[in-house]
Amino acid sequence: MTIVGQLGRVLVQTLSVVILARLLSPSDYGLFAMVAAVAGIAEVFRDFGLSQAAVQAKTLSKEQRDLLFWINSAIGVVLALLVFGGAWVIAGFFRHPELVPLIQALSVVFFLNGVATQFRASLTRSLRFTALVVIDFVSTLAGLATAIGLAFAGFAVWALVFQLMVQSLVVLIASVAYCRWLPGLPRRGAEIRSFLRFGWNMVATQVITYVGNNADTVTIGVVFGAAPLGTYNRPYQLVMNIANQLRAPISNVAIPVLSRLQDAGYRYWEFARVGQLALGYTLVAALAVATGAAVPITDILLGHEWIDSAPILSMLSAAAIFQTLAYFGYWIYVSKGITKALFNFNLVGVAVKVVFLVVGAFWGVNGVAAGYLISTLLKWPLSLIWIARSVENVPIRVFVVGFLRMSALAGLGAGGAFLATLWTSHYGSWVQSIAALAMVVIVYVVALVVPSVRRDVGDLVSAASKLRRERA
Repeated sequence: MTIVGQLGRVLVQTLSVVILARLLSPSDYGLFAMVAAVAGIAEVFRDFGLSQAAVQAKTLSKEQRDLLFWINSAIGVVLALLVFGGAWVIAGFFRHPELVPLIQALSVVFFLNGVATQFRASLTRSLRFTALVVIDFVSTLAGLATAIGLAFAGFAVWALVFQLMVQSLVVLIASVAYCRWLPGLPRRGAEIRSFLRFGWNMVATQVITYVGNNADTVTIGVVFGAAPLGTYNRPYQLVMNIANQLRAPISNVAIPVLSRLQDAGYRYWEFARVGQLALGYTLVAALAVATGAAVPITDILLGHEWIDSAPILSMLSAAAIFQTLAYFGYWIYVSKGITKALFNFNLVGVAVKVVFLVVGAFWGVNGVAAGYLISTLLKWPLSLIWIARSVENVPIRVFVVGFLRMSALAGLGAGGAFLATLWTSHYGSWVQSIAALAMVVIVYVVALVVPSVRRDVGDLVSAASKLRRERA
């Protein structure tokens, strides 16, 4: 249910990119990317890691949940005021005074999301994934409808701002309706120090991660300006945001389940391994198509005027493959509660990424994308090293071999997809994309002759059957 619902949400978000790319200019997207990159750091502090702390906790009393709600709401109010007042500073940093009203309007989102935080955490902790799917899908659809209407009416970049505001408002209203819980007044005696300690490490990690995730946007915006940033931002939105949305359903299931299995030994590691396989044989295969067929996909989804973004789309898709195959590491950090180790790893990983982004900037926007790809490839072994230093009896070899096998298979698929686009270049973008998809499917089917690949697929089928039986 979670995966199907998320696919629906991704479809809506893809339509958003496809439709709005034809209604708005690269400068509009560049201005919005500047707003989101800098002001969006407040969103990290809004949560303060307390939603994950509530999900990961072995026990959670009503008094603790009430107090966490008021803390998150208060943080949301403070951050909304800080972002509103700091709009002039942010606009001055980018040398675009027109950003001021955009940032001030967007500050409302931080308040709405702060209030919604513990309602969504409660639904996740209760494993009410169907409710979360409906909330996310409906809110995304409402935001898209708003943006398209305003873009047609000539509101330009304001269409993107109101898209985010409407989406956050719908999430809050629907979360309260589904949760059927109203927080009481905060009471003394509710022990939340462990939650705050967990949350502090999480928010420190998220700040570092956020800096790393937006370093490319800031670098391009400052060095090259709004239009080149828009050229980079569209393929980034297509690849990274959609990849995150497709990873989210598995993570939404994996983290609370692994949290319950954190003391279960072999069962814990087996669940994490199967989760890695689930990502590797689904999302990674799709990203292989995008890596090899970036030119026709860009032409279809964004339009021929965006064709200069095709190399960026290809490199970011390859980077997303490595990120996805290493994503199980994040589940382990959170479910085991080793957030300090996660912070230390991210600190080093972001430093590596920033170095490659800055060096890549000497070769233009494409160089920044190449730096992003190289840094992603280098980071995944660092994550395993940090996990092995923090947790006992980690089956490192199992995860490394799985990573190498699935990345090699994705590489073959991407290469086959690229060749397919060359062979069908005279038949147009649609035929090229279909041929690329068919080639990747053929590569994965032929790979079943390899015993290790057959075992992977068998383990996935077995795990799915077991989950169905346990649910029944």
